Amino acid sequence: MPDAPRPAEPSNWEHYWLWNRIRRALFSVPSHFTTSTSIEGLLATDIFTLNAPLAATIEESVVQTLNDLRPVWDPESKYQTYSFVRQPQTFPDVRLQSVDNGIEPLMGIELKGWYLLSKEEAPTYRFTATRAVCNPWDLLVVVPWVLSNVLAGSPMLMRPFVRPALYCAEKRNYYWQHERNSTSDTGIAEPDNVSPFPAKGDRISDKANNDSGGNFGRLARYGIMNDYINPMMNESVRGIPAKSWIKFFKDHSN
Repeated sequence: MPDAPRPAEPSNWEHYWLWNRIRRALFSVPSHFTTSTSIEGLLATDIFTLNAPLAATIEESVVQTLNDLRPVWDPESKYQTYSFVRQPQTFPDVRLQSVDNGIEPLMGIELKGWYLLSKEEAPTYRFTATRAVCNPWDLLVVVPWVLSNVLAGSPMLMRPFVRPALYCAEKRNYYWQHERNSTSDTGIAEPDNVSPFPAKGDRISDKANNDSGGNFGRLARYGIMNDYINPMMNESVRGIPAKSWIKFFKDHSN
């Protein structure tokens, strides 16, 4: 069995200093996040339906917050022509790009929201991008959120999960092929002739040869998030652990 992949920092990249500053800025996003979105009149039994309709709005607001945090990640104004732009349906869905369209984006962030009180008790996001489209400095970021008053109010963000996207792609395939207890075909078909910053519509996803359960790419399934999810389930939401809220909602949902 080959050695398991390990996360690595792009220390040889010419913009490594910027990469470190952006990563730090991501962890400060929750304390600076603002949104005009507000939810009222939600039934407790409908709480689990929140993630899909609000995810895009929250992700857009996170991108705006990152741009507002420019003094954190670009304190010397070396990257004034660059800003974060969200481009849904592409990978990565957030790109740090210049106003000059002739310049390739500098780096990317695959950004996903996670409603912390979802009944799955883990993100259901599937990350299937092949390793060839991931720069070593691209990041995968999952941002958990709750409503300020649990059943009402505005979305509030919590500590994000931040890892190199390339590592996540390699770890996903390694888990599928070497760490699962499965007697079925563990092969993975990887697309050819792909590179970072693919165009919309390009085929960039790895596909498992046998995935009857539809679990290939489930980020929370291959161990990469265990050390993150477990503490988040104990995170206080209005004075009560998140896992206790989830149990309450499950007990009273249809």
